[in-house]
Amino acid sequence: MAKNKGSLRSTLAVSLNNYLDAGAIVAGASGITLWQNYLGLSEMHLGWLNALSANALGAAIGAIIGGFLADKFGRKFIFTYNLLVYMTGVLVIMLSMNFPMLLTGFLITGISVGIGVPASWTYISESSEVNNRGRNICISQMSWGVGPMCILLFGMLFAPGGYLYAPVESLARGILGADAAQAAVEVFSSRVVFATLFIVAFIAWNLQRKLEESAEFTAVKAKDKSGIVENIRLLFTNKTAVRTVAFLATIYLTWNLVASVMGFFMPHIYETAGGLSNETANMLSCISWVFVVVTTFIISFFVDKVAHRFFYVFGLAAALSAWVLIIGGGVSTIAGIWVFTILWGINNGSSVQIFYALWGSELFPAKFRAGAQGLMFFIVRGLSAVWGLVFTYIYGENGEGFTIAAYCMIVLLLISLVVGYIGCPNTRCRTLDSIAKERYGDEY
Repeated sequence: MAKNKGSLRSTLAVSLNNYLDAGAIVAGASGITLWQNYLGLSEMHLGWLNALSANALGAAIGAIIGGFLADKFGRKFIFTYNLLVYMTGVLVIMLSMNFPMLLTGFLITGISVGIGVPASWTYISESSEVNNRGRNICISQMSWGVGPMCILLFGMLFAPGGYLYAPVESLARGILGADAAQAAVEVFSSRVVFATLFIVAFIAWNLQRKLEESAEFTAVKAKDKSGIVENIRLLFTNKTAVRTVAFLATIYLTWNLVASVMGFFMPHIYETAGGLSNETANMLSCISWVFVVVTTFIISFFVDKVAHRFFYVFGLAAALSAWVLIIGGGVSTIAGIWVFTILWGINNGSSVQIFYALWGSELFPAKFRAGAQGLMFFIVRGLSAVWGLVFTYIYGENGEGFTIAAYCMIVLLLISLVVGYIGCPNTRCRTLDSIAKERYGDEY
């Protein structure tokens, strides 16, 4: 029982990285229209912010670095230093006065997010017992839902017209002067939202730097002193590892191309295509994340007892239904928006990301476990960066290409569903060591 409590305690501490990951994406999304008005940004500028952020290329760069660093120097090494980088990036965003500065802040924050992801999911799996590994990953996923839910709530409260906008406006005019431009005043609501991320990151850093190193990593390093280059060579030359990377990258990429767009552009879509106010758009996005948290919480009780394939299909069925219904009902109707919001929340609560995180840490040996996840995350978020730029062209300035974009989303989700259903591994309630020996033999 004591071990189980320790596993839960460390899971909660590390899961704050997911809060900060999703929170950084949604913090940008919730205030993107305010930054657009303040700096006079075009849709292309928004595409670059998405591409270099925690949503895409920034995280991709960080992941491939962080994964192999975690395999070389340890999971605790990442936890000790990485969030200092995150706080630096958030601080740059908070103080941004022009587009290059804003873009730099997004990039630094994104790199930090990417560095932390492989170490976090690996550490959670390695510190879990065989009968609660899926539960602990679900807890991490809940944090991925709580982050956006809280950030969007803050965005709604602090937004122009929100209940807490008055003190934000007073703060802005006190700093900028009474004659400051309205757009410069309104963007302070987004600066305050990012300030909340800075505070959570500071708390998380203090918790994580006190964690003990993963016992599995310590055991592997005691008998294996190979370096980063050797681990990269093994990852690219072992046939089982290459096939596993291809499988996991495919299911996660096709789902994440859809999720990354929704994570960053969802409120913007509500405002431009749905004609909603910034406050209402953030409220609907926040409600969607409530469904994420509730769905994941329920699944956490059963994920280690029921076949993974069931929940995998359930989540993607909700996602496909959401996009089919929104095409039929139209994003301009409030009923269609509500149905879409709820179904997309259920999808995220039983998402491909849960099983990618779970299988990604189960299907590789400890020797290059984090590095493999970093490589896949690099592939997925890197291509998501390109897709984010393409999406802005398809979507158009005012959402005129939304229907075409929706059909693209359906195709991507179908690919993820079919590949994941066919390739779903049988790893439930098995030790990481037994899985590794079955797949790679005693060599690793």
